[in-house]
Amino acid sequence: MYLSVIKPLAILTVYLFLMSCSTAPPKNMDNSCSIFREKGGWYEDANESFKRWGVPIHVQLAIIHQESRFIYNAQTEMEYFLWVIPTGRKSSAYGYAQVKDATWRWYVESTGHSGADRDDFSDAVDFIGWYGKKTYDTLKISKWDAYNQYLAYHEGHGGFRRKTYNKKPWLIKVARRVKQNASKYALQLKTCEAELKSSWWFW
Repeated sequence: MYLSVIKPLAILTVYLFLMSCSTAPPKNMDNSCSIFREKGGWYEDANESFKRWGVPIHVQLAIIHQESRFIYNAQTEMEYFLWVIPTGRKSSAYGYAQVKDATWRWYVESTGHSGADRDDFSDAVDFIGWYGKKTYDTLKISKWDAYNQYLAYHEGHGGFRRKTYNKKPWLIKVARRVKQNASKYALQLKTCEAELKSSWWFW
């Protein structure tokens, strides 16, 4: 009787431990090689998005780094009335890529990917690739241009056309940071991508 109870509990404990490891942010999120070595399946996910949509892996990573710091269930901060009564979150942005409800519905309807979740890394990078291609098709911004891709990502295509970012000096600084991180990730990937492409990493 005692052993029959212990065994399921042990299995549950191991399952919860593995789940926490799989959803925890990478220990070194400033190094693309470290990220993909720690999160074995993530490279394949990002590479599949690149092959499907053409947005390079380093741009995908730089956007996620900025948007959520690789926190799978990231949300915007709660707002309060009179600093006490919660009135809801600042926006519906959620998950790795901080996608709003309406934009996510657009993605799902456009791709037919009805089972996609914003807190799933594979779906998040596919979304970033899809949106980046939409940005290229709509605004002719290169998929490799992390700076302008991020501005269009943050402001939306209409906002980018209206150059709303020019009224947001803080956003210009953020876009520059995304560009810097993308360049850094790209250089790092050159040193380990051959290794990552080997099947050993796809577990």
